[in-house]
Amino acid sequence: MSEGDVIDLTGPLHGVLYQKQDGIAVITLNRPERGNSLAPSMMAVVKAIWEDVRDDRDVRVAIVTATGEKHFCTGMDVAEAEGDDADAVFIDRPLAESVHWSPHQNQVWKPVICAVNGLCVGGGLHFVVDSDIVIASENAKFMDTHVNVGMVGAIENIGLAKRLPLGAALRMTLMGRHYRMPAQRAYALGLVDELVPTAAEVLPAAVEMARLIAQNSPQAVSLSKQAVWSSLEGGYRDSLEHGWALLRSHWKHPDFLEGPRAFGEKREPAWNPDPAARVKGGS
Repeated sequence: MSEGDVIDLTGPLHGVLYQKQDGIAVITLNRPERGNSLAPSMMAVVKAIWEDVRDDRDVRVAIVTATGEKHFCTGMDVAEAEGDDADAVFIDRPLAESVHWSPHQNQVWKPVICAVNGLCVGGGLHFVVDSDIVIASENAKFMDTHVNVGMVGAIENIGLAKRLPLGAALRMTLMGRHYRMPAQRAYALGLVDELVPTAAEVLPAAVEMARLIAQNSPQAVSLSKQAVWSSLEGGYRDSLEHGWALLRSHWKHPDFLEGPRAFGEKREPAWNPDPAARVKGGS
């Protein structure tokens, strides 16, 4: 996919738009007539998009958003969750082989911004809890309905418990459709990092934030993200040791020298997008 192209994967089997421009990839859930819900057949498409984000060195930041102002994502389309496609997705396999909606589930260590416009339900929370920064409009609401349809709220809900106080995460999980967390409450509790007044302002705000992030060293940004996310999986001491190892691994990368040099010379840095690049004499 070349710079500025748009892949239109809308239709009964896909429902996603994917665009890359100026180092920013935008993934748009595009089934507004179905509440931007997720269909089992979309899983392979979303997985392929995340792989492209991960592997394209020109992509510095990704944004996940949705078409329209009413719904960000209403979760898995229950009407489409009982066919052959659903069987292929939900077959009894390990997590790493089964769920590929979010950047975290696809080993994407580039910054990801989630731009939430409208109602976010169930499976839509994958994108929220596994993004690095969440921007939402004031009309956004967050809800989990797994238990209402006889399903276990687990994967997205564990992510909620990492970003919310335990009681708030459990309230959403256990009350199901009887509780919608308003955007202001989500912002106060930390599920949302920035609020904008209207849905029309969400994507522009995300793009501006992505543009600023993209100005930084891509390798330093990636390793910094890994250090912070990894800290959620271990104790403080082990997390510091892991962070120190990531920090040291960057010392041999050209960006480690280019940043201070550009600052001293009062110019914009020329970052090296190759994570494997090493300065002369480095290993």
